[in-house]
Amino acid sequence: MIVVLAALLFAVDAGFGHSMLIRMIAARAGRSIEVRGNLHVQLLSRHPSVTAENVTVGNPPWTPAGLTAEIGRVNVIFTLPGSGEPSGIAQLAMQDAAFHLIRDESGHANWQRTNPEQPQPRRHSWIIRSLSVPDAHVELADDFRHRQFAGTVSAEMASSSAAAPPLRIDGTGRLNGRPVSFRLRGDPLATADHDHPYHFSFTERSSGSHLEGKGFLPQPFNLTLVESSFEATGKDLKDLYYLTGARLLDTGDYHLTGKLSRRGKLYEYHDLIASSGRSDARGTVSIDYSGIPRKVELNLNSQALYLSDLGVQASGRPSKPTSPLLLSNTALSQQLLRGQNATVKYQAHTIEAGRVALHEVSLKARINHGVLNVMPLEAQMLGGRIEAHLKLDARTNVPEANVDLKIADLQLGQLPSKDPKAPPVDGPLQAQVAVTGSGRSLHAIAASANGTIKVQLTQGAVRASVAEMAAGMDLHALGLLLAHDKRDVAVRCATATLEAQNGTLTTKTLVADTDPALITGEGQIHMDTEALDLVIKGHGKQLRFFRWRAPVAIKGTLAHPSVKIQKADAVPLLVDRGRTKDANCTELVAESNSAGLPDMVSR
Repeated sequence: MIVVLAALLFAVDAGFGHSMLIRMIAARAGRSIEVRGNLHVQLLSRHPSVTAENVTVGNPPWTPAGLTAEIGRVNVIFTLPGSGEPSGIAQLAMQDAAFHLIRDESGHANWQRTNPEQPQPRRHSWIIRSLSVPDAHVELADDFRHRQFAGTVSAEMASSSAAAPPLRIDGTGRLNGRPVSFRLRGDPLATADHDHPYHFSFTERSSGSHLEGKGFLPQPFNLTLVESSFEATGKDLKDLYYLTGARLLDTGDYHLTGKLSRRGKLYEYHDLIASSGRSDARGTVSIDYSGIPRKVELNLNSQALYLSDLGVQASGRPSKPTSPLLLSNTALSQQLLRGQNATVKYQAHTIEAGRVALHEVSLKARINHGVLNVMPLEAQMLGGRIEAHLKLDARTNVPEANVDLKIADLQLGQLPSKDPKAPPVDGPLQAQVAVTGSGRSLHAIAASANGTIKVQLTQGAVRASVAEMAAGMDLHALGLLLAHDKRDVAVRCATATLEAQNGTLTTKTLVADTDPALITGEGQIHMDTEALDLVIKGHGKQLRFFRWRAPVAIKGTLAHPSVKIQKADAVPLLVDRGRTKDANCTELVAESNSAGLPDMVSR
């Protein structure tokens, strides 16, 4: 047997049996390998070597047919056990190499050694002690991590007088459509050991963003186990997509730090700290790619979040023309909801949206096979409380939404006004919105809404001039206006009920009872155009002279309402005896409470 083996080795060294050797290597690798040029094999040596020209390596069976690599010339030198040197690959050199790397959405890649669907016991691979791959052309199509790259990558041992120079990998090209450059530095391969962690550092630059970090492989060279820390800075957080494939929000200048722990297909980002402008966020993110859909867990919190720090305007990018609509018409991402199961927890001490701020915000949400459930969103606003439940079902072509929003004890006197010390209206507001709708945007859902909106004010105050004007212009009301009188009168009760049907809100009840006047209203709000069509009428309770009683029309849109006096319907009165009686507030409040408002008020 020894003689036969020696004869075979001599035969291979002499140039015989090369095709058989290539077939054996291909069978071992589980993919096709062809050598179309010269092949030189030297096996009878302390350092066996193989040199081949015009080599092509095919894709494995778990990916589509094609080529993984095309190499003009490859030279491999081995070190055998017992030679007094670490066994493995003493040197790997490639020239004129081109790599065509692909990975699908499920994580099947052509660079994987074994089928990911058939886990095998982990075996230590040979360590490459010296590496030289200058100016290799690399194409990457990674649907799993949303990355597309085309460029040049060089890997080699850095020139150094040291006996063990460090590993250096440099690359330039275009990543996700933008120019990118990156650099990786690693421990010397000559001293690498499977029993000791392998340390590395990296840096990437693209589209004004800079990402750098360092880490180690607990089990060299098992790339499925990684521990690293990172820091990213740039002009817009959304630009990190061009480095990582992660889709994030538009921001202004940002700073992000964190740590990554990878265990197979489980990626855990912890100690995350992000800031942009006056806003901050910190927490943890976990992404498990082992199943379809993937599982995501977010646990984030903010001390302060200013909506002015988010969006296209914050980033300084050209923004789209301002929409005349108040409700956003931006399409919801059904693919995002269907492509993952997620659990989200978010807390914020303060969220500021324009001149209104939310405090002690708490959000819990879950995405399960295309269905989003917010359960619930809670916050304090203007001295009151907000509680919202939302269900969005994106499994159908047109998503269906169910919204239940409750507001308790919102202090109207804290609404922004010209004179915060003397607000035009004050009192604790109660409200409930219970509607369903369908559509691919917030505006579309509102334009198809069906349900009920109820608002209630059981006690409060309103500026006397406003109440008098509602009943009609007269000498008394004119005097209050000219004197800029800021005295208040009591609001005994106020209630409004609107029924929504196919996106049209129709007033069922609209009453406000003040000391000088009873105010009623009727009309509609068309959510498809957000057009207002309401008429307000005042009925005096007190004797007034020279009163010009006229209905008030509220027109325009939700974003730009307008108030006009309907002169054609005006009624001039020399004497208005003001015989209107007080409203039955007990009955009005009881009718509103039938919608569920008392449960919230009692809490």
